[in-house]
Amino acid sequence: MKQLIDRFERSIDYVRLSVTDRCDLRCVYCMPKGFKDFEEPEHWLSFAEIERVIAAFARLGTKRVRITGGEPLVRKDLPQLAARLAALPGIEDLSLSTNATRLAKHAVELHDAGIRRINVSLDSLQSARFKDITGGKLDKVLDGLMAAKTAGFAPIKINMVVMKDVNVDEVETMVDFCIEHGFTLRFIETMPMGDTGRAATDRFVDLHTVKARLAQRFELLPGVMPGGGPARYVQVAGTDLRIGFITPLSQHFCETCNRVRLSVDGTLYMCLGQEHRFELRPLLRAGCTDAELDAAILHAIDLKPERHEFNEKPEQVLRFMSMTGG
Repeated sequence: MKQLIDRFERSIDYVRLSVTDRCDLRCVYCMPKGFKDFEEPEHWLSFAEIERVIAAFARLGTKRVRITGGEPLVRKDLPQLAARLAALPGIEDLSLSTNATRLAKHAVELHDAGIRRINVSLDSLQSARFKDITGGKLDKVLDGLMAAKTAGFAPIKINMVVMKDVNVDEVETMVDFCIEHGFTLRFIETMPMGDTGRAATDRFVDLHTVKARLAQRFELLPGVMPGGGPARYVQVAGTDLRIGFITPLSQHFCETCNRVRLSVDGTLYMCLGQEHRFELRPLLRAGCTDAELDAAILHAIDLKPERHEFNEKPEQVLRFMSMTGG
């Protein structure tokens, strides 16, 4: 089996695939209210182009693909694309990140298409606070989550960005919610991505303090979860709940980074915290061969930096998270 290995001996077996930079929410740490500078649809990779790129990654040893956005469910006919990707030789794990506002409508067909794992962004269980953070309606997200549970997705992971003076007081409530429904919970530190991300850094919470707080109420045991992501897990004793901590600032995980991001316009981003990139769309639309596409991906992987510089250079990443792919 081929493997994509970067200059720092890391195996790159995970692609986060953005199918749109658009979203129906406006989370305070991600996209500014009123933002309209989206990629033009004619610049989006078509489903055929996406399938071709992911097939190339699979030939080179990539096994995991996560469909992201923006909000991926605003892209029309997404279950059709999911089915095409799930059928590709070598792709063993197809998952989805979503805000779940449209999940109630699409959960069954997404599961039928071959997606088995989903991550849902949920920063508050209080309706008014949720609206303040996202501009959206909590009920839609909860309906989507229950539809996903009924459809058979497992695991369902809840992603909560923990913010000082915003929602840090809900940490224990979110734990109880996930125990009740059999969800996995992941806490995430804010990152200085674009102006919105940098503005949110004054609300930064070191997740080590959250873990210590939880340990006062729960017995936390070492835990693991399948998947290609960076979370470090514990398990709550006496329950099936696993809690992950994603700590890009307080304890970065660059030495084990196994992923690249493909944006909706065909740009490969090698790191969230750097501007290293490679544009595949011009090659695809110039009629490149499979061998040329494979060679371009190998060259792009050689551009992957050793680590991000969020702490040293928080101002250097100008793009928003939604432009990169979550």
